[in-house]
Formats: sequence, C-alpha cells, structure tokens
Amino acid sequence: MAAISDIRRELSEMSSSEWPAFIERYVTDQRAGVQKLVEKCRKQMEKAAEEDARLEHMLVYEKKYYKDYDYICGIDEAGRGPLAGPVVAGAVILPKGLKIPYLNDSKQLCAKRREELFDIIMDKALAVGVGTASPERIDEINILQATYEAMRQAVTELKVKPQILLNDAVLIPGLDLPQEKIIKGDARSLSIAAASVIAKVTRDRMMVAYDEIFPEYGFAKHKGYGAKAHIEKIQSIGPCPIHRRSFITHFI
Repeated sequence: MAAISDIRRELSEMSSSEWPAFIERYVTDQRAGVQKLVEKCRKQMEKAAEEDARLEHMLVYEKKYYKDYDYICGIDEAGRGPLAGPVVAGAVILPKGLKIPYLNDSKQLCAKRREELFDIIMDKALAVGVGTASPERIDEINILQATYEAMRQAVTELKVKPQILLNDAVLIPGLDLPQEKIIKGDARSLSIAAASVIAKVTRDRMMVAYDEIFPEYGFAKHKGYGAKAHIEKIQSIGPCPIHRRSFITHFI
C-alpha cells in the first residue's frame, strides 16, 4: 500500500489527463488522507472543466469564421485613458481552436498572470504585431485617431497577413480587410483577449522603463494613469516630456 505522502506527490506531478485514473485507483482507499486527495483531484477536474467551457465560449466569434478564414486576428489597445505615455495596440493571430488556460481581458488579470500569458502567447501565436502612438502624436491628432494609427501599425507588423479582424469595440478606418466590432471583445473573444494582454504588458514595460528616466512621477506604479499622487506631482513640479498635454490642461 502506497504511503499517503507518495500519493500526494503523485497527484502533484501528474497531468490533467491522468486525473480520472488517479480517482479510480484510489477511490476505494478508505484512509482519510487518501480520500482528501481524491476529493482534491475531483475539484481540480471540475475547475478544469469550467475553465475549458469558459474558453470554448470565448471562441464563439472565431468559430463563425473558421470555415472561410485561416488567419483570424484579434486587436485591442492599452493606454487610451492615462495622462502620460503612449497608447499601444496589439494584434494577435492564434492557431484555430487554441485554448490558452486563464486567458481573459487583461484588466481582469493580475500583473503576474499577464506576464505569464504574454510569454505563452508569444510562443504559440501564429503572428503578433504591436503598434504605438506617442504622447506627442496623441496631442496632435487626438487619442481616438492615435489609437487607430497604433492599431493599423500593429496589423502591418504581423508576419502573417490576417484575413479578418476581430476588434474590441471599434472599426478601424484605413484598412482594406473585413472587420467585426465586438463590444467588450477582450472578455468575449480569445483572439482579442490575447491582443489585450500583448498591448497591456508591452505598455506596462514601457512605463516601467520611463520610471527610470523620470522617477519622481511614479510611472512604474500607476503606469501614467490619473492616480491622486500622480496628479499632485504634476501640479507641484509640472509635466515631463511623456505627459499628454491635451490630457492635463486642467491640472496645470
């Protein structure tokens, strides 16, 4: 009879495909410690099934186009609202049917999870593109047009030409491609969710780098958004070169 410590280690080291066999093997073992491990395994299976169902639901929009298109591209942005820094767009083409566990709207994920998913997306995606528009460009043409510009750039950076675009809440002018606008798309489409993670992580890393250049503003912490401490710093020492002048007129 296997020791409970060995069974615990067995469960911790096995893949999800082995869980049913684990339960079958130990379900008749009456030791309380073993039954707790069996119950733990059951709960892991339930959570995995729920996550798979969530991911399947987030492929509904992609599956509409599987028959006609091989390269379906999700597009999203990060940084439309901050007082400082660029707006960044991500464009991602995922293999058909790919499910990346825990992938979701980047705003619903902690920083650690976003970083983990960023690496997975970069590894598994057929193509990833990133576009940016600087604070100066935002001031020059306004944030909406700058966002469109960053999105167009992200599409042109793709190494595989997309056949259709799934966009989070917008239709991008100036692109000769079919597009579908999906409200709250980053929470409803895996392709858009992947793009949201790419855009968010890329922008956050940029703001951390800017924090090294302008440490007095705390960009690494608030990423340029309108936190109270950020606004107070603008009011006390004035803006720096990456502040969006059109966003801070009522603070200075």
